[in-house]
Amino acid sequence: MSGEPRADEPTTAGPAADGPTMAGPAAGGEWAGGRFAAGLRGPGHFFAFCLDALRSMFRRPFQVREFVQQAWFISSVSILPAALVAIPFGAVIALQLGSLVRQLGAQSFTGAASVLAVVREASPIVTALIIAGAGGSAICADLGARKIREELDAMEVLGIDPVHRLVVPRIVASMLVAVLLNGLVSVVGVAGGYFFNVVLQGGTPGAYLASFEALGQFPDLIVGEVKALLFGAVAALVASYHGMTAKGGPKGVGDAVNQSVVITFMLLFALNFVITAVYFQLVPQRGM
Repeated sequence: MSGEPRADEPTTAGPAADGPTMAGPAAGGEWAGGRFAAGLRGPGHFFAFCLDALRSMFRRPFQVREFVQQAWFISSVSILPAALVAIPFGAVIALQLGSLVRQLGAQSFTGAASVLAVVREASPIVTALIIAGAGGSAICADLGARKIREELDAMEVLGIDPVHRLVVPRIVASMLVAVLLNGLVSVVGVAGGYFFNVVLQGGTPGAYLASFEALGQFPDLIVGEVKALLFGAVAALVASYHGMTAKGGPKGVGDAVNQSVVITFMLLFALNFVITAVYFQLVPQRGM
């Protein structure tokens, strides 16, 4: 019996004992590919959810009662904050532009600059932030609570589509309230800018209104309403998606609400830039 292994005995020493390994660039490439695929999985699911919601909008019957309840709820939690936020928005824009045009010697254009800034940009943004922060968080919390209580699963077992029954009325209600709220915010913001420019900065009421009539046009109001409509739809879609995919109990619902608000804000600012760029390319601006 010698200590040397026989030729027919398997050896356990050396690299062959560990079997084939995934070391080197192949393992790193596979890991990076897996991470990339995992990163695309979330946006892909959200896009599929948006397509399901769009398809369900044209299905009958439409849930009128749920739509009325959600529209009333979103408007009740959004009207007062939107009006209160619109006043300082209009005032800050009027004060900043008033100081700037005074340095440039163009005080007569203060009204046009202030009103156009409020109607085109500030009003839709304020509306979107209020809808996403107040209405969207409530939508996400409601659907998330239904998810962790397994109510959505029970609806699917009964043959009821949760997207058609719960999500579509909330999306349509959010879009309608956003359009109406944008008009309110525009009026309040323009009135606040007029007050601060005329009363505090000594502007002329006639020049304030005349400059807006000279440079403003009807498409400016239309693009503001279109922005509000799309912002309301995006806020409701993101909130509904995160609510219906919440997991982990009450803590998971809270995390879903936080994620929905943050993601909605990011999408809204990006969408606002795209719409504004397209608007300036398609609609010629008026000059003096």
